[in-house]
Amino acid sequence: MRGPRAIASYFRGTWFGIGHNPLGALSVLALFAALAVQVSLGLISEDEDGIYMGPLAKLVSIDTSDKARDIHEFWFNVILGLVVLHLLAILYYRLRGKDLTLPMITGRAELEPDAQPMRHGKWWVALLCLAAGIGITRWIIAGAPPFGP
Repeated sequence: MRGPRAIASYFRGTWFGIGHNPLGALSVLALFAALAVQVSLGLISEDEDGIYMGPLAKLVSIDTSDKARDIHEFWFNVILGLVVLHLLAILYYRLRGKDLTLPMITGRAELEPDAQPMRHGKWWVALLCLAAGIGITRWIIAGAPPFGP
């Protein structure tokens, strides 16, 4: 993820890098954020018949759960729109002679001469994220008892 200067240089045609361009990186973050909102809303939603209830729905009021369900249903269309935009961007680059799908699958791409190398991630950050994900998942599966006394 790069800052606003990188986005501006991308629009000027002076940005060269490896991986997603700055605008593409924003679109990926938007997709991840939209999915996080969708999952979060689903965790506290309850359907109109009361047959399905998200694992955290007991922690909120019925009104909150109903509002979350309504937003959850609408938010699905937001995600579909972001996916369509992402696919249109891939098609746009494909029509301009740049294949993005094969490098995503194989991890190999022809780089531009001025491409800036990617920085390596820290292994302990990945391990911390994995531990947090496992912990949150186990908390939800266990019935998500509320915090505190």
